[in-house]
Amino acid sequence: MMENPSLYRKRIIPDECILLKDDEIIYINERIIVTSWKTLHQKNEFDHGYSCYFLQEGYKVSRFLRSDNTLVYWYCDIIDYQYNEEENSYIFRDLLADVIVMPDGFVKVVDLDEFEQALESESLTGMDVRRALRSLSKLLNIIYDGHFESLTREITMRI
Repeated sequence: MMENPSLYRKRIIPDECILLKDDEIIYINERIIVTSWKTLHQKNEFDHGYSCYFLQEGYKVSRFLRSDNTLVYWYCDIIDYQYNEEENSYIFRDLLADVIVMPDGFVKVVDLDEFEQALESESLTGMDVRRALRSLSKLLNIIYDGHFESLTREITMRI
């Protein structure tokens, strides 16, 4: 892993790969990457935040904030990634199943319809589905067991 890698977000629905050119890497090691970011497209609900990519676990935990820095919610993407050593870049692929954790602790699993659609269209392989379900299960177990703070701490201790 080299310093200051480029970060890309690859989506399946819609099919796109975007350079996260304005994301700032706050911390990086072989296990995690913590970034700060502003929304790519203006939104009323939130305008910036922080993310922590958990490389081995297959998820990204993001803190979505309003312009006054109040928490909207925590958003957890199920992801996989490829690192290109020659280009010093990470391509993070969104595997569609997501989890939202509200400030009051309410947990909501979202985008399973997109997950099913991608499976139906064969945009996801069987291996992708197994990897996504394994990561989703691991993440939900951490949340339901009351240990979500162990993930959010990776962000909160660095900002």
